[in-house]
Amino acid sequence: MKTSSTRKQWLLSGFVAFTCLASTLASTAAISGPIENYSPVTAQRLENPEPNNWMLYRRTYDGHGYSPLDQINTSNVKNLTPVWTFATGVVEGHQAPPIVNNGAMFVTTPMGQVIALNAKTGDEYWRYKRQLPDDLFQLHPTNRGVGLWEDKLYLATTDDHVVALDAKTGKVLWDTKVQDYRKGQYLTLMPLIVDGKVIVGGSGGEFGVRGYVVAYDAKDGKELWRTYTIPGEGEPGHDTWQGDDWKNGGGSAWMTGNYDKETKTIYWGVGNAAPWPGETHPGDNLYTASVLALDPETGKIKTHFQYHQNDSWDWDEVDAPMLIDLQRNGRTIKSLVHPGRDAIFWVLERTPTKINYVAGWPFVYTDVWKGIDETGKPIVDPAHKPVIGKRVEFCPSLWGGKDWPSAAYSQRTGLVYVPANENFCGGFTGEKVPLKPGELWLGTKPEDIGLKTRPGADHFGELQAWDPVTGKKIWQHNFPKSQLFGSVTATAGDLVFVGGTNDRNFRAFHAKTGELLWEQKTNSGIVGMPVSYEIDGTQYIAIQSGWGVDAQRIQDALVTNNIGIEANVPQGGVVWVFALKK
Repeated sequence: MKTSSTRKQWLLSGFVAFTCLASTLASTAAISGPIENYSPVTAQRLENPEPNNWMLYRRTYDGHGYSPLDQINTSNVKNLTPVWTFATGVVEGHQAPPIVNNGAMFVTTPMGQVIALNAKTGDEYWRYKRQLPDDLFQLHPTNRGVGLWEDKLYLATTDDHVVALDAKTGKVLWDTKVQDYRKGQYLTLMPLIVDGKVIVGGSGGEFGVRGYVVAYDAKDGKELWRTYTIPGEGEPGHDTWQGDDWKNGGGSAWMTGNYDKETKTIYWGVGNAAPWPGETHPGDNLYTASVLALDPETGKIKTHFQYHQNDSWDWDEVDAPMLIDLQRNGRTIKSLVHPGRDAIFWVLERTPTKINYVAGWPFVYTDVWKGIDETGKPIVDPAHKPVIGKRVEFCPSLWGGKDWPSAAYSQRTGLVYVPANENFCGGFTGEKVPLKPGELWLGTKPEDIGLKTRPGADHFGELQAWDPVTGKKIWQHNFPKSQLFGSVTATAGDLVFVGGTNDRNFRAFHAKTGELLWEQKTNSGIVGMPVSYEIDGTQYIAIQSGWGVDAQRIQDALVTNNIGIEANVPQGGVVWVFALKK
């Protein structure tokens, strides 16, 4: 596939910093030796994970991003020190949490690698390297981790396959094609494993694809069901589209969902409509910018909630809402909590048949919404909604109040910790262009995308702590010279860990007060997710450092060009593991 002029413009504009070098890698494994005494992963272990392990994307199915370990706490975190590091050998954004199962660690990297390590020593067991096609192109050349089931690992690849590996050796057990990467379909997420089903959602909305969530049998890779996020003819919600817009309307589902084990319901976030200007696809455009409640057995959509209708700002809402039991007005609300890319902090109620709106408020400045009606539908200000043929400005920028990096919830403090970005605005001129399969289809020229800061802005990234019951902000830590683009993890030691800044620091904050208690300079910027685990009585904190993808693009387009802060963040992936100084 030859690079089109549109793609060249995109590359020159600084929005793609990655060239596929995968032809130098072979799909091989088992270079050092097998893992002995591997612990098989069962449904019971995933539903009630041991405190010492981190086996799911956010550790638990509810998506809290919370570790019950407390050996490392507010009184001793100042003594946290690196105990081992491991270089991955590749560049670009390292976004996967290190997955730990009883002493075995699995990390994924860009370029289709899975590396198995001894979580105590950092010694390598084996490495899988996927042979990626020479003509592969996508906007997000990254990976967010492997799913675990029984004695297997499951990898979603950027050339749009799901691969099962032997957890002990890295040997390929099956390899299933999902769709065609040549049409812009690709995978970047960690598979969600529920009762022997490997469930993934596709990326590629920027290429005018039709989004979906699909399940495979963990034993053999056979497809069990496929649910499209944009309803076809005769399906509920199809009338929210006009003509054939639904066939290529976006709605990618490229982040891992969360799971309610009590009601057996998966909650999956859905991305923006395509192309960007809503005028090109009139209607509310279900189920884009929504959360879907899915039956894991059949894939049937039980119900949904749309965060905002007729998306026109590239505001994906793919980060799945956290499942939190909240005490509100004298009753327990089985809630869904979602700090959205659309700048609204959403509190919803999940029931077997419906998702109810409870509350919503802006957590960063926005000029797009005039308010939210009683049903939870935001009221748009037309002056800040992109249209065809006219430049329109809006706040926050196309990266939103919070992009895909995950917030965290502490069961000790009852607070939600949000990696937010404030004072970033943007704009573009919409245009109507025909779709060409495999070509970028944004609805604007890449070079026309304007990104700027609000007048008088004195900071950009914010780590926020919110009470989801009262809607009150409890504390906030500002970053004057950087965006904040990294997932948050909370622990029972009353700590909040986060990277996400261009100064390469990894930090720990006091969960109750927001006081900065510890920081460590790393080799690169951190866009990945911190995790905590325990081996032989020692608690560890682990993170991948490796700058790239959207964090790098914000850096180039906003921080350096508009603010004048020069931050040359080196690339190169390294796994960092910390423990208390002996």
